[in-house]
Amino acid sequence: MIKILKRAKAAKISMAQLTSEQKNEILLNFAEKINKYSDKIIEANKKDIVIARQKNMSEALIDRLALNEKRIQGMIDAIHEIIAQDDPINKVIEQFPIKAGPIVSKVSVPLGVVLIIYESRPNVFVDSAALCIKSSNVSVLRGSSSAIYSNSCLNSIIKETLKELEIDENIVNFIEDTDRKLVDSLVKAREYIDVLIPRGGKGLKQYIYETATIPIIETGDGICHIFVDESAKSDMARDVLVNAKTQRPGTCNSCETVLFHKNLDINTIANITDALLNKNVEIRYQKDIIESLKSINYNNVDKLIEAQDSDFGFEFHDMIIAGRYIDNVDLAIDFINAHSTKHSESIISENKTNADKFLLLVDSAVVYHNASTRFTDGGEFGFGGEIGISTQMLHARGPMALKELTTYKYNVRGKGDVRK
Repeated sequence: MIKILKRAKAAKISMAQLTSEQKNEILLNFAEKINKYSDKIIEANKKDIVIARQKNMSEALIDRLALNEKRIQGMIDAIHEIIAQDDPINKVIEQFPIKAGPIVSKVSVPLGVVLIIYESRPNVFVDSAALCIKSSNVSVLRGSSSAIYSNSCLNSIIKETLKELEIDENIVNFIEDTDRKLVDSLVKAREYIDVLIPRGGKGLKQYIYETATIPIIETGDGICHIFVDESAKSDMARDVLVNAKTQRPGTCNSCETVLFHKNLDINTIANITDALLNKNVEIRYQKDIIESLKSINYNNVDKLIEAQDSDFGFEFHDMIIAGRYIDNVDLAIDFINAHSTKHSESIISENKTNADKFLLLVDSAVVYHNASTRFTDGGEFGFGGEIGISTQMLHARGPMALKELTTYKYNVRGKGDVRK
């Protein structure tokens, strides 16, 4: 492993000298080879899925792992979007003179060697490698055992691409050893790694946060909430919730908790409940909601489960949702700020005052009005993929793409100037 990290650190020099044209050429060839070897990628992915099912992985998590022609095309499209974007490196952010004479330029530069530790989703390999190449960062990628065949296949494709173009293969590095003990050394390899971006389950991330000595950009879990205000349109609320919960329930931008305003028409709650049940969602409602539904002789009360306190502030990663009443928008904001992971939250409301207050005071990376939380994604935002969803305040927040993979330095040009 140390040999890989040493080569990665050395590759910063060759990476820094690549032109925008060369970086785009790498990405174009990478996309073409992914298309060429799509059948090979799918076959490798099938091996991962077989093993996942043998280990009784949930279907929601298997969905995150699975690749098909549509998802591979999504990888290719993401690379092309990255190619189309401006090179974020060596941009003059601001420029000003020092009184004594020299000219100071604040210039964008890469972060350096970026370590991404991730689980399950093979598309993370492609997004991470492509974004790092475009932003002149050297990448070190370490996936989980659950996607080893898929990741190894994609790694062989990028290596073939770099070799054919006679470019330093060490600008993209993949650690094939899936032993979790290896993470202990990786997260402390401060001599070689400039920044660490973890993408995985709560357990992995918590371990990294507590153990790493490398600077970290946190990509938090997705305990996402939707608040259905009393003025919400019934069908809009239904459609947004069904999308946010069921489209891909294993993703971090899936809704886990719905908050209903106490004065919301009970028929709207029944409408939402029917739609979720029709999608085979397990619904865990606060007792008061179940009693309200009983009062209108709601037919499917027997299919509802009474929620426990532990159901709130919990990421199910499955077709399960928790719901409760809330008295007003202020208490909804308080509840969300206390229980969320600062990822994505939404309000469904026709009351502009309430919506504006929600957008202002909810302390999450992405806050929505009348829209699904499922849009929190670099591709959906037009970034051409993402390195992760940052839930911290410093450096970057929300979907992290090219700009977020840069920092800056000051270049100072003088004419023999000295400080007096």
